[in-house]
Amino acid sequence: MSNNPIIIVGAGQAGLQVADSLRRGGYDQGLLLVGEEPFLPYQRPPLSKQYMAGELADERLLFRPADYYESKNIEVIRDSKVTKISLSERCVVINGTRHNYQKLALTTGAAVRKLTIPGAQHPAVYYLRDISDATAIRAKISTDSARVVAIGGGFIGLEIAAAARELGQSVTVIEAQDRLMARVVTPFVSNFYLDLHRRHGVDVLLDTGVSRIDENSDGSVSVVLADGREVPADIVVVGVGSVPRSELAEACGISCGNGIIVDEFAQTSDPDVVAAGDCTMHKNIRIAAPHRLESVQNAVDQAKVAAATLLGERKPYDQIPWFWSDQFEAKLQIVGTSIGHDDAVLCGAPESGAFSCFYYQGDSLIGVDSVNRPADHLVSRKLITAGSPVAKHMVSDPDGNLKSLL
Repeated sequence: MSNNPIIIVGAGQAGLQVADSLRRGGYDQGLLLVGEEPFLPYQRPPLSKQYMAGELADERLLFRPADYYESKNIEVIRDSKVTKISLSERCVVINGTRHNYQKLALTTGAAVRKLTIPGAQHPAVYYLRDISDATAIRAKISTDSARVVAIGGGFIGLEIAAAARELGQSVTVIEAQDRLMARVVTPFVSNFYLDLHRRHGVDVLLDTGVSRIDENSDGSVSVVLADGREVPADIVVVGVGSVPRSELAEACGISCGNGIIVDEFAQTSDPDVVAAGDCTMHKNIRIAAPHRLESVQNAVDQAKVAAATLLGERKPYDQIPWFWSDQFEAKLQIVGTSIGHDDAVLCGAPESGAFSCFYYQGDSLIGVDSVNRPADHLVSRKLITAGSPVAKHMVSDPDGNLKSLL
């Protein structure tokens, strides 16, 4: 076996998980984790939630303290960029220095999708991807009488809108589609969150495009809508999706297409390179078509599969996806998918703020959206994973015991 290390490019959730799983799996040779940020690997989801609300200190974002990496003999290269990968020479170039690898893991994540309209480069326009972004946004939305505009009615836009509104700021959400979170939830759940935000004083504009951003004489801006209306703002936060960071893989000849293409074992088109996390277009033996996911669950579970492949094991990726979002007092938890469902069963009362929607394809339970019903979410994850039959009358009965179905 080569004396060269396994090199992991990308020090986020997936990158750390690959490193940790390799060590837990018995790999005791050189291990190099390369990250572009000056920080040790940290959690990103809280940036738009507890961290944005000032409820989480910087040090609590870290996955592991510094001594963890020392004890596991994981070399972490921070604030550094991989500029080239050579598959034929089995090396990467980091800050101009060549490093040979035994095997390579790409966990490069995703980048925010940028606006291309006039005025999008104004200093009042922010994107949220890392700690520096979150710190800058938090400082702005904590300013007295800040007018906040969120462009995009997905998780990021709505979570920041909720945090800003709870700080007492004037908040407007602008969404191009005709409902909120349209990519991930059904119209019923979208309507619940629309009502939630409006009850809390958020001005939500649906089916509304943005044509440009103009600077005002006092340093503020006006977000000019497609119909000519203007929305004044002191800060504009953009959350209109992401794009996979696959440029390194593409440049060296690894197969890509809306992400780095991997099979159910997290294997790329090169036998010595695996990939995991937000950057991948991947296969899951439970889901028919290849797809790309941006979630903690996918980053962790796919990284474990990638590590197993590096160790010479063959463990196919078969995890059910799940997500969550915190907005005001409502915690949304999603397991599986509602795509392709032909029946939906409601349990609980939306007016009480606690309910679950169970989605069926025929007689098969394929997904569940839960709001403030964590027990439903946890049991549903186990039921869908096990493929257990779930009678519709059991989930519609508020006194039904889902656990009895496990």
